[in-house]
Amino acid sequence: MRTVIVTGAGQGLGRAHALAFAATGHRVVLNDLDPARLDAVAAECPQALAIPGDIADWGFAASLVERAVADTGRLDALVNNAGLVRDRMLTNVSEAEWDDVVRVNLKGHFAPLRHAAAYWKAQAKAGTPVAARIVNTTSGAGLLGSVGQVNYSAAKAGVAALTQVAAAELARYGITVNAIAPSARTAMTESVFASTMAAPEQGFDAMAPDNVSPLVVWLASEEAGFVTGRVFEVSGGSVSVADGWQHGPAADAGRRWDPAELGPVVRDLLARAPQPAAVYGA
Repeated sequence: MRTVIVTGAGQGLGRAHALAFAATGHRVVLNDLDPARLDAVAAECPQALAIPGDIADWGFAASLVERAVADTGRLDALVNNAGLVRDRMLTNVSEAEWDDVVRVNLKGHFAPLRHAAAYWKAQAKAGTPVAARIVNTTSGAGLLGSVGQVNYSAAKAGVAALTQVAAAELARYGITVNAIAPSARTAMTESVFASTMAAPEQGFDAMAPDNVSPLVVWLASEEAGFVTGRVFEVSGGSVSVADGWQHGPAADAGRRWDPAELGPVVRDLLARAPQPAAVYGA
């Protein structure tokens, strides 16, 4: 029986992930800042362990991994889901709003990832076979940007880059690292999707968080060992692979450029490059 940590498990996507893992026979270790909310979800999950605390706190993140291993005897997957928003237009964002969003969404991913990876690396070096999985949560805002969410977009873009670097560094130890960019109705997005109704022709609520969880459960499985360093967009019944930054058209003078000659060069490069997808809300 595989053991998985799910952060931000008290509501929304985290709750949906927890229930999906429990339904497929996993031991679930649930984390959220709100103990009451977390206990309510744990009550719905057989063999669940609820550990409330601040996932962006370095010491707590280490203790979460340690306790998961101590109480269940193993750790096989980490689902980084915890996040928050403090939406403002760029010139209205306060320092606290920037720091809070970056801390929870980015450091709150890195801290548990770092401690879980260290545990699995030690196992691999000791000769124990490792089939570990990390699933991060980025966002369309992190992939394309979103007007009014400069702090959230920057943090979630950081999560996407973190995913790629971690995948490259950890593959040798049997650890895969992927990310999802979900679209669902949650406490963070309820104002956006409040008027969204289930599509009758589809027979299900396309914005329900439960639609995202099957991909997360699969990415955390042993079967998914051939996939790493990728970002998947998921919404309703749709799953797609996000295509990130690529090397584009280039011009090489074979010497240092003169600023005065770069105008036509840049115009030519832009004419030959594909148009970037638009920023959300632009």
